[in-house]
Amino acid sequence: MNRTQRLTMIALALGAAWLSGCDRHSNKEVYYLVAANQQLPYWQTAAAGFNRAAAQYKVTAKVVGPDSYDPKAELTALESAVAAKPSGILISVADASMLGPEINSAIQAGIPVITMDSDAALSHRLYFVGTNNLEAGRTGGRRLLAKLGSKGNIAFFTLAGQSNIDERLKGFKDVLATKPDIQIAAVIDTKSDPRTAFDQAQQMLALTGPKKIDAFVCLESACGKPVADAIQRANAKDRVVLAWDANPEILNNIKAGVIDATIAQKPFTMGYYGLKALDEVFHAPQAQLGRDFAADPFSPYPVFVDTGTDLVDKSNVDQYIASAAQAK
Repeated sequence: MNRTQRLTMIALALGAAWLSGCDRHSNKEVYYLVAANQQLPYWQTAAAGFNRAAAQYKVTAKVVGPDSYDPKAELTALESAVAAKPSGILISVADASMLGPEINSAIQAGIPVITMDSDAALSHRLYFVGTNNLEAGRTGGRRLLAKLGSKGNIAFFTLAGQSNIDERLKGFKDVLATKPDIQIAAVIDTKSDPRTAFDQAQQMLALTGPKKIDAFVCLESACGKPVADAIQRANAKDRVVLAWDANPEILNNIKAGVIDATIAQKPFTMGYYGLKALDEVFHAPQAQLGRDFAADPFSPYPVFVDTGTDLVDKSNVDQYIASAAQAK
């Protein structure tokens, strides 16, 4: 073989390798995002990240799930996704006891499952992508102490049964425990219903004297605006409102001075990273997908990927509003 022939063979080999790399992805690869409540801007942002990653990889993305908080409907969406035998599933778990068995069924069928936003830690999911909710709650607790000082009554608006929200509440409690004269007067399960949040906030605003509620803390995305609406309608400018997430309505209420601050998560990043992580698992599968990777010191997967949070108040709200406008 002469020099020209050798160079030709090398060029052909390199070309074949390059084409092989390009062919790694296909639109026949289908990845599902199973969202907990597609109506919320939070989940629309997560879907945008998921779809962005799919477009970059030239794979197919499908976003499914209920349009309100409904764990049973989410289970139905998950069952349909598993039945379609996709390349991978990214899911936010509204109820771990309800959704966990179907996650395990997917893993047993060889379908990679990664959780995001809200975890099912006792299931066989590969790992969790999302917020360090305990620390995020502590961040909110420190902000609350800075605004209230050493005493006051607090009403929390929550969503019972979700581990991520339970961790946020625990984070607040960890910080508030240092101030015995700050009391948790109520923990209200809104079931992610804005009307319930608004009505309960109005009832709390009617309390006076020693029972007066000094701070309203929203631990999930859906209740921030209705609580702010109740505060604004009552002209209760002496109350502190802390929200969760950075949807436009919350940002606008911070700018207007109705909401003091919010804990901004990164749902776009969760969706974007989640699809790429599933793609990596699909193209480099493990022999036993259902084994306990958390207990394996040589595991190819992490246990938890922290996508980060930020406290947004009047000092940086314009930056968030500009970023949201730019992303449209």
